[in-house]
Amino acid sequence: MRGGAQSHLMRGADSHFYVVKFQNNPQHSRILANEWLATRLAGYIGLPVPVAEIVEVSDWLIQESPELHIQLASKKVPCAFGLQFGSRFIVDPREGHVLEYLPDSFLLGDAGGVRNPDVFAGALAFDKWCCNTDSRQIIYWKRTRERKYTAALVDQGHCFNAGDWNFPDSPLRGIFSSNAVYSGVIGWDSFEPWLSRIEKFDPNVLWELAKYLPSEWYEHDTEAFRQLLEGLSRRCTRVRELIESFRFSSRNPFPNWKNERGRPFLASG
Repeated sequence: MRGGAQSHLMRGADSHFYVVKFQNNPQHSRILANEWLATRLAGYIGLPVPVAEIVEVSDWLIQESPELHIQLASKKVPCAFGLQFGSRFIVDPREGHVLEYLPDSFLLGDAGGVRNPDVFAGALAFDKWCCNTDSRQIIYWKRTRERKYTAALVDQGHCFNAGDWNFPDSPLRGIFSSNAVYSGVIGWDSFEPWLSRIEKFDPNVLWELAKYLPSEWYEHDTEAFRQLLEGLSRRCTRVRELIESFRFSSRNPFPNWKNERGRPFLASG
C-alpha cells in the first residue's frame, strides 16, 4: 500500500480486513504507538476513525508470505513478526468502497456528497492538540446502496511529531490541504463538541489507554513515554490558542469567521 510506513492490507482471524503497520517500518517504531494512541483519543472525543487494534503477526506467516516485506533503499527485508498496529478497513470491500480524494465541490453544502463536513473543524482541533506534523489525511467511505460518503480520519502516525515525541507547533501543521473544507467555520461554536471535550479531557483516560500499548513500540523507553503523556495532558488548554494561530496565518482559512476578536496588531511608540 502507499505511504511512508509501507503498510499492508491483511485479513485478521476475526474476518475483518486491517491496514497493518509493522514495527520495522521505514519511519519509526513509535509510529505504531502514535497511530494506536491518537486514533483511540480521536474516537474518544467523538471523531470518526477506523477501529484501532493491536494485531499479532506470526513468524510463520511472515516466512510464508514473501509479499510481507519492507523496501529499504536497495534491499527488501521481511516485515517484523509479533505485535503490530492494525487499522480496521473502514468498510468491508465487499459491502462498500473507499475514496482517498473528493473535489471541493463534492465536499461542501447540503447538496455535497459528504454527510459530515463539519468533522474537518473537529479534526483541526484534534490535530492542534496532538501536534500532527503531517497534513490531515481523510478517507471517504460509503456502503453500496448509500448516496453520500462519510469522512473519517486516518494516518495519525505523525501526531506527537512522529518518532521525535515532542510538540513543535506551527500554524500550518496538521491542517487539511484545501481551505474549502473550513468555509463553514463561523466562530468557536463550529469546533464543538470536540473542542470542549479536549479542554475537559480527563488525564486518567490517557493513562488508562497507555497501559495497553506494547512497550516495544517505543523501545521500552518508559521515561520518554511518560513525558509524552504529561505533555499531551498539558496541551488540552492550549488548543484555542493554536487554532487562532492558524486563523491569522497566511492561509486565511476562515473567511466567514468575522464576529470575534480582530487580528492582533503591534502598538507603535
